[in-house]
Amino acid sequence: MKKLSLSTAEKLLQLRNGERLQASKLLQAIFQELLAENILYKTGKTRGLLLLVNSGQFDLYLQNRYAIADLNEYVTLLRQENYSRSDLVRVSTDSKLSAIRSFKGFLVNCYEPVDVMLNHSKTILQPLPGLFHFIYDYENFIPDSQCTIVGVENPENFRYIEKQKKIFQHLKPLFISRYPQGQHADIIRWLKMIPNPYLHFGDFDLAGINIYQNEFKKYIPEKSTFFIPDHMEELIRIYGNPSRYDDQKLHLDKAGILEEEVVELIRIIHKHKKGLDQEIFQNFGNNDQP
Repeated sequence: MKKLSLSTAEKLLQLRNGERLQASKLLQAIFQELLAENILYKTGKTRGLLLLVNSGQFDLYLQNRYAIADLNEYVTLLRQENYSRSDLVRVSTDSKLSAIRSFKGFLVNCYEPVDVMLNHSKTILQPLPGLFHFIYDYENFIPDSQCTIVGVENPENFRYIEKQKKIFQHLKPLFISRYPQGQHADIIRWLKMIPNPYLHFGDFDLAGINIYQNEFKKYIPEKSTFFIPDHMEELIRIYGNPSRYDDQKLHLDKAGILEEEVVELIRIIHKHKKGLDQEIFQNFGNNDQP
């Protein structure tokens, strides 16, 4: 688990306290990631300001990534010349600043029954509106070999995935949630263990592609693909949001992207200067696609 420097922590605390900071002075990767997660917002296109827009997700991010339980106390502690391990315990989840999770595992969802093996016993995951399954013993959780594992980037879309089942009608899907992010390592370990392919269902913007490339593709390159529906350019042209493009100044190394469909999606995004949220498909239900 990485440790935040005092200077970075002080800037984060300023944002947490409602201040706006010059984006040009916040070039560290952590600020770019917070922007991509829509936890920070950048005003303007060039010399803009960064401000915090989601304090709950901000606090959760610091706990999961840096084991910081109280940012204010963390900064106060680092400003001291000498501090003990017991002091670190007080401001973090353990004395070595490594996150402790109450549960290993991750959430799964489905809109039709899915045959699985759990601890060497056959069972069926039944879809129930408003109820997800939490898989704790994921090391002994094996889905039907015909299933495609679909990773859903946004929590709301994971909740209402049955509204979008038409776009997955050619698959036998089992959906997993990217949130809570503290479970991500377990998801990757599990995906490496099972033979099923992985399909990433994220936002159709630069941040969504960045999440896919850095959190999934780099770990399971041979079995992962990015879900791109038919008529993608038309969808972005008609329903795309310019702010999803203007607010995302991420550098994507296209030379490292081998999926031609993803390269084409990047071209479309730059051409129309728009991004498309994955939640758009909820608005059309299971009638004809937009």
